[in-house]
Amino acid sequence: MPYVEVLAPQVPRQRKAALAKSVTDGLMTAFGVTADTVTLYFLPISPDDYAHAGEFEPQGAGQRILLKVHAFRRTEAERRAAAIALTRGVCSAYGVPGDDVAVDFLDRDRSEVAHDSKLASD
Repeated sequence: MPYVEVLAPQVPRQRKAALAKSVTDGLMTAFGVTADTVTLYFLPISPDDYAHAGEFEPQGAGQRILLKVHAFRRTEAERRAAAIALTRGVCSAYGVPGDDVAVDFLDRDRSEVAHDSKLASD
């Protein structure tokens, strides 16, 4: 952990690979974790699966990209550093402005996460 869900338009594998590298590097720096703890899930969102302000294909707006970061609770400074790194990575990999990128932190207590049937707090 952390796990990152990337809800974004479909892009070629090399662009997703670039994002995976930048997100992993960004979280390693911001959260002080190792690469083997970071997992990304790419969830492609087609234009038919996206609406903003009540409209499909809103006029003059690109499709927003959402990153949901599931991680153990971090400080505000650590989340800020991660948000900057992740947003930059998305902008670079997807060619979108920062206004089209949202990063949501879904903090978890160690007692709320289990691996191989063992709580992380055990």
